[in-house]
Amino acid sequence: MKKLILKGKNYLSGQILISGSKNATLPILAASILSRTTLLKNIPLVKDVFTMVELLNSIGSKVVINKKNNSLKIFNTKDSLSTVAPYKLVKTMRAGILVLGPLLAKYKKAKVSLPGGCAIGTRPVDLHLFALKKLGAKIKIKNGYIYASAINGLKGNKIRFPTISVGATENAIIASAQAQGKTILQNCAIEPEIIDLILYLKKLGSKILIKKRTIIIYGQFNPIPATHSIMFDRIEAGTYLIASALVGKKILISGVKPEVIKTEIQILKKMGVKIKSEKNKIIVYESMKIKRISLKTAPYPGFPTDLQAQIMVLMTKANGVSKIRENIFENRFMHVPELKRMGAKITVKNNVANIDGPTHLSGAEVMATDLRASVCLVLAALIAKNKTIINRIYHLDRGYENLEKKLKKCKADIKRV
Repeated sequence: MKKLILKGKNYLSGQILISGSKNATLPILAASILSRTTLLKNIPLVKDVFTMVELLNSIGSKVVINKKNNSLKIFNTKDSLSTVAPYKLVKTMRAGILVLGPLLAKYKKAKVSLPGGCAIGTRPVDLHLFALKKLGAKIKIKNGYIYASAINGLKGNKIRFPTISVGATENAIIASAQAQGKTILQNCAIEPEIIDLILYLKKLGSKILIKKRTIIIYGQFNPIPATHSIMFDRIEAGTYLIASALVGKKILISGVKPEVIKTEIQILKKMGVKIKSEKNKIIVYESMKIKRISLKTAPYPGFPTDLQAQIMVLMTKANGVSKIRENIFENRFMHVPELKRMGAKITVKNNVANIDGPTHLSGAEVMATDLRASVCLVLAALIAKNKTIINRIYHLDRGYENLEKKLKKCKADIKRV
């Protein structure tokens, strides 16, 4: 099994180009089931995207990837696709559940395996199923599969989500796009990736309006060929901003829209990080004194749960006790024992972590437990003295494109073995 070996305490400088967003690509790939032909640009070449492509190919779409220019073409020229998404493809990636809505809307039935993905809490699919039932689907769960049918097709409805869910909002939008009549979704997630999905569906010919947390979809449209460029990966951008704050002399982060990550930039500035935002780039300068902070994770535009592990590493350099309240997932402090092995002083009670700083981290052999936890260990290794070995880095490859190359280019001592 592959591992990463890092030697810390190197100052980094240079430029990092941010890849396309994994979390925008996956729902758009699922929505492409509704299209006849689609060209997607700026896709990240990461494991989850390849798995979703494999899933689309397995149900009868034809997907051709051009790795040289990070693009792919999708052709749905067959009269009908298979409506089964098997366990072997959905087990490693939660986003597999997103094919349920489009298959059901287009073919009136679907059989989709219950998903896998990161081990960070239950992340139930009940809100996905709640929305699809409201659109008229009959659903049963048997032998680890979701069986869904809508013999007379899905019908538009007014749906209010009891809690905000990114995946359920995406599934409901895609399904409603080919349901009969008007659907009003309330208390929706409004992450930038959802806005990107809506932009793609509009290019296909769908009519969708958005007002705060309410999304109105006018169902049924004849798809037209669409070309769409995927938005930048704001979690990758946030990860490298934090890396730059930890060990950067001067790092330029390009291919971003700073206004999309306003919250993250404001929090880093509050912590004493020297940041300058320009039109499509952000420059981070050497930041000597890091200040303690208390924050909580929240749906967009709040602080993202996907950056919680990374900012915890920065908190180990702050003066005093910092606090993180994790409000999205109930099992998302699995990186804490590994950071403690490296010398971090962290206590966790329920969904609150207290980080005592400043502490000097030292290299150790550690193990990645999920995608974001694995990258937080990379950040910790960058500031640790001596050598750090990170095991189970297949988690990293699910969501970070060319991580070693990007860090090496900025003079990090990192290698994969």
